[in-house]
Amino acid sequence: MDRQSDPDYLHQLSTAVLVLTPQLQVRYANHAAEQLLGLGQRRLLGQNAASLYSQLATDTALLRQTLEREQGQSLYAVSLVTLDGQHHTIDLIFTPLESAEILVEARVVDHQQRISQELQHYAQQHAAQLLVRGLAHEIKNPLGGLRGAAQLLERELDDPELKEFTTIIIEQSDRLRGLVDRLLGPQYPGTWAEGNVHRLLEQVARLCEMEATGTLVIERDYDPSIPDFVMDAEQLQQALLNIVRNAVQALDGQGRIVLRTRSQGQTTIAGRRHRQVVAVSVVDDGPGIDPSIQDTLFYPMVTNKADGSGLGLSIAQKIVSQHQGRIELESWPGHTEFTLLLPMTFSKEAQ
Repeated sequence: MDRQSDPDYLHQLSTAVLVLTPQLQVRYANHAAEQLLGLGQRRLLGQNAASLYSQLATDTALLRQTLEREQGQSLYAVSLVTLDGQHHTIDLIFTPLESAEILVEARVVDHQQRISQELQHYAQQHAAQLLVRGLAHEIKNPLGGLRGAAQLLERELDDPELKEFTTIIIEQSDRLRGLVDRLLGPQYPGTWAEGNVHRLLEQVARLCEMEATGTLVIERDYDPSIPDFVMDAEQLQQALLNIVRNAVQALDGQGRIVLRTRSQGQTTIAGRRHRQVVAVSVVDDGPGIDPSIQDTLFYPMVTNKADGSGLGLSIAQKIVSQHQGRIELESWPGHTEFTLLLPMTFSKEAQ
């Protein structure tokens, strides 16, 4: 398969196609490959495969194995970050050719992956909420009895040293009850009214800037044309605060956080089509989130911080769901982005 014999019809494919030499250099790339990688023919041809992207969730050693074993390999739902910072989820197929070259096919599955993840996350979230509610009921009843018994015992004791023990029991019972309440998240209907998302972000940013140490910088990138929309401002501010604080902790006092707002049209969330949504993104340039916990990150008690409770993101997810929205996550080393998608038109029937 020399350059003159490369079939033109490959340029008509929506699948990105590359042909790599035994030295893993690009000898051919179709138009879809140029679009996917954000590089033209001049920048692609002759380049080593490892220099074509910023991050790829696989090892180029697989390419050499394909050559050595003369056996094709397939990888599914692989994370790709291009040189211009675009993130994609792709399926990869490596096929050895008779010319000792490798045919690489990359099919973008961002849309399918997003739909699958959304359905999975909603199912997992529902199951987690049922589990937490059941546990909360089982914990609260004996906990209330334990606290009441300690109070009665305290009244009967005259020795101050013994009363210290009952005080500890009462305090720890209250602490556990508070933990259970936080697991359950907001339990009471809030005040729903038109509010401004930028005002909430500014309040969150100022609070985090006061709490932060070191050289942390919080940048604003707002779309001023976004109008007010119906929200529970107090709860939504809490969700934003939880996410921004996570970013602050991940950076450990050094780095940059960007708060970005954009208007986004025709977005489907939980099967409901919304004509217009607000996309609120919290982006940091920290170490990224461990891929092993990304799929369960919004579960209660899941965290990658040694001193974290694992409740902040779970509560944020619940609040955003109450706003009929969803939270999307993209993360790799040097880039973590949480995006809250919030419908501008709120349906009270789904509240």
